[in-house]
Amino acid sequence: MELNIGFIGTRFAGLDGVSLEADKWADVLKQFGHRIYWFAGELEKPSSKSYLCEKAFFKHPEIKSINDKLQSTKIRPPEMTKKIDEIKELLKIRLNIFLDKYKIDLVIVENALSIPMNIPLGLALTEVIIERGIPTIGHHHDFAWERRRYLINAFQDYLSMSFPPNLPFIHHVVINSIAQQQLAARRGIASKIIPNVINFDREINIDKEKRANFKKDFDFKDDDIIFLQPTRIVARKGIEHSIDLVRRLDNDKIKLVITHSSSDEGLDYYNWIIDYAKREGIDVYYINNKLHKPNKYRKNWERIYTLWDVYPHADFVTYPSSFEGFGNAFLEAILFKKPILVNRYSIYIKDIEPKGFNTISMNDYLTDKNVEKVKKVLEDENYRKEMVENNYKIGEKYFSYDVLKYNLKQIIRTIFG
Repeated sequence: MELNIGFIGTRFAGLDGVSLEADKWADVLKQFGHRIYWFAGELEKPSSKSYLCEKAFFKHPEIKSINDKLQSTKIRPPEMTKKIDEIKELLKIRLNIFLDKYKIDLVIVENALSIPMNIPLGLALTEVIIERGIPTIGHHHDFAWERRRYLINAFQDYLSMSFPPNLPFIHHVVINSIAQQQLAARRGIASKIIPNVINFDREINIDKEKRANFKKDFDFKDDDIIFLQPTRIVARKGIEHSIDLVRRLDNDKIKLVITHSSSDEGLDYYNWIIDYAKREGIDVYYINNKLHKPNKYRKNWERIYTLWDVYPHADFVTYPSSFEGFGNAFLEAILFKKPILVNRYSIYIKDIEPKGFNTISMNDYLTDKNVEKVKKVLEDENYRKEMVENNYKIGEKYFSYDVLKYNLKQIIRTIFG
């Protein structure tokens, strides 16, 4: 049976984890013969297969205003309730147009029913789903209780109603076992775990032109050692630990490269990291403005690089996050056979580390032992090769597209028989 499947979210654009993971699901579903369509407030998808609704984007001025006014307070003014209701009704109209236009059989909601970054969209989705009885998969990456900024809020009623909603038409999917336990305990909702995955069957082709020009285009010297921090610049990514590692290694050739911007969580930490790196005398390269998604048009003479063009040139990956919903950057480092420093965040301890990966592991702070092991990895080629080859085999076994294919087939069979 071939289905028309509609992905719905706040955005499907850029390099954020939700967009990347949605693309992976779409790739697999297309292999099954299904047709994929997209609805969001920011889109980088063909217009013939998508529906852009600007107020679905969490950075839309009206949505941002709602978020700003309802956090860190417990009282919601009547006019704000009215505003939310007005936008919700508009979004319901747009959602119904999308579902009718593409004759959608199955909806996959990417995080828009998990974390309240766009409250009217979550409410609109809840009502549309129950009014139409449309089969839905809620793909939940983050929840409100995982973010400190939502601890005090004036939308607790909306959280209970729609983040996520407990409806018979929704099959809930989470990306780790802790989220599964919390969702059951807090909301009485059962869910299926489908971990983030990566395509181990994909050929890693390194463009000869980009290989030859990478270091020149990014202002590196030929003998520079590249430490890659493939994350956004937000506090929970622990980038200060990466800076501290480079300082303690005391090697002028090591350059720390950060691939993403601060994105949606403000500039305070971003500015602090810039100042911290300067105080520590560490060269940090912020290259987010030079990275694009694949297949973007070339601008004049500019070579278009993607994140996948950077990984092959990395000598080491730093990933000292204090919290992650799963860890896409970890899987990317495993795929490209790069040694990695990991802060043992909760999901890593429970769902990833037991698989047997060999990493440099820290527990919220760097030790001399961590630093010495990094030195050994850089200096001992045989040790490094054995480490990354072992990690690759484990990753291929537990976090490949085959895992995703198996689980999606199971869910679709459950829904449609």
